[in-house]
Amino acid sequence: MVLAIVIAVIVLLVLWVIAVQNKLVKSDEFCNNALKQINVQQISRYDALKALVKLTREYASYEADTLQKVVEGRKITSSPSPTAADINANEAALQEMSAKFIAVAEAYPDLKASANYQQTMQDIKSYEENVRLSRMTYNDTVTRFNQQVRSFPTSAIAGILGFSKRDYLADDVSKKDYPDII
Repeated sequence: MVLAIVIAVIVLLVLWVIAVQNKLVKSDEFCNNALKQINVQQISRYDALKALVKLTREYASYEADTLQKVVEGRKITSSPSPTAADINANEAALQEMSAKFIAVAEAYPDLKASANYQQTMQDIKSYEENVRLSRMTYNDTVTRFNQQVRSFPTSAIAGILGFSKRDYLADDVSKKDYPDII
C-alpha cells in the first residue's frame, strides 16, 4: 500500500514536471516567434528604404549615392534566430537611415511631391507601425514567460531545464523627450 502511494506520488511529480516543461517550451517559442516577426517587419522596412534610394537617384544622384552608402553601411541582421540585442541594433540603424532620407527629401520638393516617394514613405510608416506593435507583443510575451520562469514552483524546474529570464526590447529613447504641452 505504501509502495503504491510512493509510486503514485512519483508518477504525479513526473507528469507535473513534463507539464511545466511543455508550458515553458510553448512560452519560449512564442517569444522566439515574436522576435522573428519584428525582424521580418524590419527587413521589409529596410527594403523600402533601399527602394527610396533608387527613387532618389532619379532626382539627385549625389544624394542617392550618399544614401546608398548609408544603407549599405547599416545592413540589418537577418539572423534566423535574432536576439533582443539584434532587434535593438536593427531599430537604431533603421531610424538613422529614415532620418537621413527625410532630410534629403526636404531639399528636393519634386522628390517629396512624387507619388512614388509618397507611396514608399507610406509603406515605411506602415512597417514602422507594424514594428511598434510587434515590439509591444514581444515585450508582453516576454513578461508572461518571465513570470513563469520566476514564479515558484515553476522556477525550480525552469532552472533545472535551462530556461532563464529573457531580455525585453529597449525603449525608444528618442521618443522620451516630448516637449511640454502645458
